[in-house]
Amino acid sequence: MADEPRVPVLTEIVADTRRALPAVDAAALEALARELERAVLSRLGPEVDRLIEERLGRTLNKVLGLALDSVRAELTVSVTQMVREAVAASVTHALSLPETTNPK
Repeated sequence: MADEPRVPVLTEIVADTRRALPAVDAAALEALARELERAVLSRLGPEVDRLIEERLGRTLNKVLGLALDSVRAELTVSVTQMVREAVAASVTHALSLPETTNPK
């Protein structure tokens, strides 16, 4: 048995593989964080935009459609009232003219 090579135990292998990691300075770490953020946003950004556009678009279309219907109804009432008032004023004015200028 003395001639056989010694097999290391697990704790010896783990201890050998642990090396001191090189220190990363704060500036490099900050640059890495910014680059990671940029990369994630560039890859996810279009998908997030699409989802927002899709969901927000549906909601906005519904809300704006209801608001537009309401504005259209109010506008119709206002224009109808203005036309009535204009016709009534015109009729009143025509009836108040002297007989000589009022054609029959």
